[in-house]
Amino acid sequence: MLRASLTSAVKTGRAALAAIALLGLAALAAPETVSAQTVNPTADAVTEEQLLQALQPGGEIAGRVSIPDQAATGLIKPGGQDWRAFHQGTMLWITAIALLGMLAVVVAFYAVRGKITIDSGLSGIKILRFNGFERFVHWLTAGSFLVLALTGLNLVFGRHVLLPLFGPETFAAATQWGKYAHNYLAWPFMAGLVFMLVVWIKDNIPNGTDVAWLKAGGGLFSKGVHPPAKKFNAGQKGIFWSVIIGGAALSVTGVFLLFPWLAGGYADWQLMQIIHGIVAAVLVAIMVGHIYIGSVGMQGAFDAMGSGEVDYNWAKEHHSLWAEEARRKQAAAGGRATPAPQPAE
Repeated sequence: MLRASLTSAVKTGRAALAAIALLGLAALAAPETVSAQTVNPTADAVTEEQLLQALQPGGEIAGRVSIPDQAATGLIKPGGQDWRAFHQGTMLWITAIALLGMLAVVVAFYAVRGKITIDSGLSGIKILRFNGFERFVHWLTAGSFLVLALTGLNLVFGRHVLLPLFGPETFAAATQWGKYAHNYLAWPFMAGLVFMLVVWIKDNIPNGTDVAWLKAGGGLFSKGVHPPAKKFNAGQKGIFWSVIIGGAALSVTGVFLLFPWLAGGYADWQLMQIIHGIVAAVLVAIMVGHIYIGSVGMQGAFDAMGSGEVDYNWAKEHHSLWAEEARRKQAAAGGRATPAPQPAE
């Protein structure tokens, strides 16, 4: 009888152990089954748009980094979205309107006025207008600015104009080299600005003759009208100060773009780029008009920065006060004397 009781107890124990094992397996499997049924990461995750809408103005979506630069924690910056929209939209339109608008003005002016010629014809007598150093300063500034303008315009229009024409490989390579040129030629441009200011500021201070020149439209719109002017007339003074002030703005903002940590936060850097782009667009448009007048728009004008010498009749018509002074200095220095100036009308 005792033996039967022991056999029954063993069977009962085995059954209990089996039951416990089954309960343990059920317990281990239960969380996985419940989790799979109740958690849906795709359905519960928020979209980028929802995250941005939830952010307060000026906020950002940030993560964690193990490097000292805590600014790198920013993952999504709402201000960056606004800057990208401006750069790819508004900036493109500002530049297009400024550039195409000036081109339209130049074409219309040439169609109506034509090339501005010397009314009294060439005299064959030359007056030194700019010496070698002055011409070097002009071409240093102008040459570097031309490259800066072209490479900058590529950043605005290149993806829309050049990329479809030349393909991604050629466009990418040209843009990369353009970036190098833009970064390094900024320094000769800034040096040229300093030289220009030192050499020509004394001749570009506004005075009373500039008012009369402006009232007469500089004689640009009426044949035979030649208001008196010194070495630089009011229009040229406007070009000078546009280059100095605009160039200074481009230089300061350009340095911040080259060394962004000097600008402060990313919002400051973006502001520097916006200012840089707008000023560049306006200055490029102004230079289009300047290049036109200094080349095909006016007879004899290019000689001033070409050989440095201009025809006496050209000087007499466009810079009569300076021409008389230059004639006297040249005669006093033992140069070929020029005749006393006569009215050009």
